[in-house]
Amino acid sequence: MPDRLVILDRDGVINQDSDAYIKSLDEWKPIQGSIDAIVRLSQAGYRVAIASNQSGLARGLFSLAALNAMHQRLWQLVATPGGRIEVIAFCPHGPDDGCRCRKPRTGLLEEIAYRLGADLADVPFIGDSISDIRAARAVGAAPWLVRSGKGERTLASIGDPRAGSELLGVPVYLDLDAAATALINNQGRL
Repeated sequence: MPDRLVILDRDGVINQDSDAYIKSLDEWKPIQGSIDAIVRLSQAGYRVAIASNQSGLARGLFSLAALNAMHQRLWQLVATPGGRIEVIAFCPHGPDDGCRCRKPRTGLLEEIAYRLGADLADVPFIGDSISDIRAARAVGAAPWLVRSGKGERTLASIGDPRAGSELLGVPVYLDLDAAATALINNQGRL
């Protein structure tokens, strides 16, 4: 059986999120259980990729070197116990830049598919925001939602008729650890 692919959002799914942005290595803090979840997914035969909007670059809040340091720490934390992250794709643009890569647009997911030679049909994309759900659906991937990060806000948007129907049929988990357990145990919708 070929390796399966899972795509993860970063801020709010893997690491703590902040409305003031995660701007430095000191501010980058993994959510409890998230590193172990990535390791377990990797060891269960999943190719793990990350798709993350990082508009703080365009806003001048942090440098590419600071972002690279955060990603290097993430790779190291996952690799030390025997896990692997295949690709980290990020959008460096601001919300008004009109790029193709900023979620909910599909450029990041298409980049991952291209770099890994993968088909995105029904690939789980685990995120915490409506933009993650929209991006997943736009490429035929399967959106999954976690309550960590902005997940609770996303769930609260169910009362908003513009967002509510977008959440129908989306599996919801407490955090990445719970979502990974469900995926590994084939309990998620695929």
